[in-house]
Amino acid sequence: MSKIALVKEFLSFLRVRKKWWLAPIVIFLLLMGALIVFTQGSALAPFIYALF
Repeated sequence: MSKIALVKEFLSFLRVRKKWWLAPIVIFLLLMGALIVFTQGSALAPFIYALF
């Protein structure tokens, strides 16, 4: 299953089940995951991990 198909299926799930409150949670988790991955090797890493 491609990533685009996964996103389409998630959006159709939100539309059909009317669970729009899940979208901000998923977006926040994706942004936090990306932040951790991209700052892992930088000098900011100790400050980012201190937040958690």
